[in-house]
Amino acid sequence: MGVEEGLMGVAEEASSRRESGAPDRPAPEGRPDLDDLHARLKAFEGQPAVTGGTGKDPVNEPMIRHWCEVMGDGNPAYDGPDAVAPPTMLQAWTMGGLSGHSGRSPAYDALFALLDQAGCTSVVATDCEQEYLRPLRPGDRITFDAVIESVSPRKTTKLGTGYFVTTRMDVRTDGELAGTHRFRILKYAPASTRSVPGPQPQPRPQPHSHPRPVINRDNAGFWAGVADRKLLIQRCTHCATLRFPWLPGCNHCGGDGWDTVEATGHGTVFSYVVMHHPPFPAFDPPYAVGLIELTEGVRMVAGVVGVPPHKVRIGMPVRLEFRTVEEDLVLPVFHGARQKTPPTGTRQRTPSTEARQETPPTEARQETSSTGGSRESR
Repeated sequence: MGVEEGLMGVAEEASSRRESGAPDRPAPEGRPDLDDLHARLKAFEGQPAVTGGTGKDPVNEPMIRHWCEVMGDGNPAYDGPDAVAPPTMLQAWTMGGLSGHSGRSPAYDALFALLDQAGCTSVVATDCEQEYLRPLRPGDRITFDAVIESVSPRKTTKLGTGYFVTTRMDVRTDGELAGTHRFRILKYAPASTRSVPGPQPQPRPQPHSHPRPVINRDNAGFWAGVADRKLLIQRCTHCATLRFPWLPGCNHCGGDGWDTVEATGHGTVFSYVVMHHPPFPAFDPPYAVGLIELTEGVRMVAGVVGVPPHKVRIGMPVRLEFRTVEEDLVLPVFHGARQKTPPTGTRQRTPSTEARQETPPTEARQETSSTGGSRESR
């Protein structure tokens, strides 16, 4: 089915809905016309989104410096005569700025027009995935092509109902593939917020499933360890630097080899926040979320349990626990240790007073320095 036929089919569908007074938005799940719309959207898979794109600037030191300053990345590999660009800047060299790019394909515009006519007029970026094949250096000229890789079946989210569209961009320099960038958006019809006059029936509270971690090829080993109740930290096999969260390469030396060490599970609260609002399904506010510094030296974000949220303090010792929050979902949390309050009337001795009490006054003596001054030593 061609692009023109797909657009005509959706236009006729939208026209019939308007004549019947129905809202111009995606059909309910299970409707035959929904499957027909998805089939028309699937026809765009494999078609180009951008052809012959060119980076507006070559890879350059000022942009690298600005990026590193914003990200707080002081890796020496990004500075000096042999500098390379941070791999995560891959997309930055392809961006068109406020004026945009002129190489977008008719197929990409037609796909968005088809979604707009189906009522999916809003868009939100959801995630991206990058793969790095060779380093980019100052002076490299960037070219790129993009393809419409996939269009998902109809999905219902809290924002609304629509379709996830994934594009894959191949980034090259001097004709050599430097990396790929997959970018996913949700093109959706906003959920209705109109209120109906009169008293509204109160729905029965339903149990909410716990949010699921996003597992990909870079962090799958970590979550496999959690499922076995082990907290695994990556260790670079080139320089032995530990890193967390899991990454495909070492921030310290740039090496791509790694193994793992199992954390002892002890640490302290480096920082924390107590969540009161907004409420999230499956969470009962208030609750504490901490940035935990493990004894191994890395830090991770996790829930702090075992103490009232208002009792959590920076520097508080914590120990690792694994909690089964659902039948097939285990999460690491950290159990805080309550600080004991001394009984009323108990006199506490500070280290300074203890030191003074343990040192007899007769041990103090005066010593004369070579400069003629004197100092007291104990």
